[in-house]
Amino acid sequence: MMQSIHEDQPVAQSGAPLSRAKGAMIMLHGRGATADNILSLAEVFAQPDFAYFAPQAAGRTWYPQSFLAPLEQNEPYLSSALATIGNLFDRLAADHFPPSRAALLGFSQGACLSLEYAARFPQRYGAVLALTGGLIGPEGTKRDYKGSLDGTPVFIGCSDVDFHVPLTRVKESTKILSSMGAEVTERIYPGMGHTINDDEIAQVRAAMVGMMDAA
Repeated sequence: MMQSIHEDQPVAQSGAPLSRAKGAMIMLHGRGATADNILSLAEVFAQPDFAYFAPQAAGRTWYPQSFLAPLEQNEPYLSSALATIGNLFDRLAADHFPPSRAALLGFSQGACLSLEYAARFPQRYGAVLALTGGLIGPEGTKRDYKGSLDGTPVFIGCSDVDFHVPLTRVKESTKILSSMGAEVTERIYPGMGHTINDDEIAQVRAAMVGMMDAA
């Protein structure tokens, strides 16, 4: 059995209790950050009818190398991170929140994880929201994902000059996820730093409102 790395870490929570929530969101922090860091965005999103869950990565990093490194160099951390997300979706489903009522959001390293999880485990999610990220693996990685995202709204926002995430990987990720049946919105922001801007916040809010309208 694979050694547990992240699964035993705490999960920070905020927002509405699941008993009355109209939507749920799993939030994945970036490298060197914490669950509380990413969870603080819940106040900015200003959607009090959502329940928010932010798992903590062991050592504040989901995987040790760049997301562009050979996949084996990020194991077993990467598999453990993906399992952590899966466990949270299972937990939500047990509380009558299927993936179609839950959003997956991440920033930077967490954004890469969000997209990779959705591609490896495709189904209809409420939304997948990647703030500066792309699918994981080096150039030339075989993207033989199986299954359909079945109309899942996907948002990918990134700078055109981000020093961690090449624009080519953002474009490739958009193309692949679209081919898997996602409804992808890609926004490239000229000269933006490695951060989150107001338009991205607006895109996330719109996706959350759309989830509640569809519930």
